[in-house]
Amino acid sequence: MTSELVQHIGVIGAGTMGVGVSHLFAQAGFPVTLTDISNAALDVARKKIARNAMTYRMLRPEQTAGPEEILSRIHLTTDVNALQNSDFVVENATEDWGIKEEIYREIDGICPSHCIFGVNTSAISITRVAALTLRPGQVVGTHFMNPAPLKRVVEVIRGFHTSEETLKGTRDLLSRAGNEGIVVNDSAGFVTNRVMMLTVNEAVCLLEEGVATAPEIDRLFKDCFGHTMGPLETCDLIGLDTVLYSLDVLYDSFNDPKYRPSQLLKKMVYAGQHGQKSGSGFYSYC
Repeated sequence: MTSELVQHIGVIGAGTMGVGVSHLFAQAGFPVTLTDISNAALDVARKKIARNAMTYRMLRPEQTAGPEEILSRIHLTTDVNALQNSDFVVENATEDWGIKEEIYREIDGICPSHCIFGVNTSAISITRVAALTLRPGQVVGTHFMNPAPLKRVVEVIRGFHTSEETLKGTRDLLSRAGNEGIVVNDSAGFVTNRVMMLTVNEAVCLLEEGVATAPEIDRLFKDCFGHTMGPLETCDLIGLDTVLYSLDVLYDSFNDPKYRPSQLLKKMVYAGQHGQKSGSGFYSYC
């Protein structure tokens, strides 16, 4: 499918990434259907999009669309059947294989045959996801960064069966939304998270061992390497739970102990300290 034929975007999951992806495409003029199993999550998503639209417009003056205009293009619903008119669906569910398996088996029978499925995952194999559907050639990894409306590059992952037409259509669609897609081959964690999760996990280990404080660790990365955010700030932004899920996937995929999650990371996730979205992580956001 060519990007010109993509008129309607479906988004699954109203968490941090679903909110950002919906905002990105609505801002670019696309009608968007955002689905989630929770009305409460959709209510929060609506408020976040309105708030973010104001903030992002100050950070990026070229983003002229206001909150009302962006929200007018987004239909929020708990009815997954509302995806039946979607030309391109971006799935943003939590990094849990059981949840993703259920989603793809369901939407494969709902979405039109031409629809492309973009898997927005941090680490799970695109080839494995594609095998759940009857359209493996139309399943592609679309690893958006957070916050999606402000990031200009998307990691596009080619699964074993992903067609060249799907890759081209995906990159062209991203271009219409003001983004560039960089295509990589399928491997757990891809490029970005296979490297980044190691860095974040090792930073947590340094904190756990008392080598340095969280602000010191992050400042060293920012001031010495020119990073915009340090690894622990990044972990709070992504969500400690998502980082733990991703490390578990990498550990299971490669059977390599270097991906074994820090005990402190596990303890904080179990305690509900998931970072910005919970109000506390390595820093407080209350």
